[in-house]
Amino acid sequence: MVDILHRVGITEPQAAVYRALTDIDGLSGWWTRDTTGDGAPGGVIKFRFEGAPEPGGFDMRVLEATPDERVRWEVIDGPEEWIGTTIEWDLSTDGEYTIVMFAHRGWREPVEFMHHCSTKWALFLMSLKQLLESGKGAPAPNDVKIDNFN
Repeated sequence: MVDILHRVGITEPQAAVYRALTDIDGLSGWWTRDTTGDGAPGGVIKFRFEGAPEPGGFDMRVLEATPDERVRWEVIDGPEEWIGTTIEWDLSTDGEYTIVMFAHRGWREPVEFMHHCSTKWALFLMSLKQLLESGKGAPAPNDVKIDNFN
């Protein structure tokens, strides 16, 4: 198994970062505007992207949402490479920064699409940072396009 790992510091409190990872309005402010569902444990969040092959995005089951500390999702629908993988967000504080330790775990192999997704996760983590620090993120469809996968 192969994992995508990233770390980013955000100059906002852990509670604000947690809200942006669990609240539908928060999620649609940094990842994709077309976000619906329930960010509470046991809920399902649906993320849709313009131009993406069917189903047009990802469905995530919320496995864990520990206030201000941790969020964990399981991919239950989307591209074959994503199904069964987990996405984890661990939050801590270091000085004036909330540190986000991000992991997209359980890829079966490092296929080309995984390389694309790693870059896109980095861009969307920067969108999360921008949303929280400036009030304006860059969610899809306004994200940076990097290749033919979008």
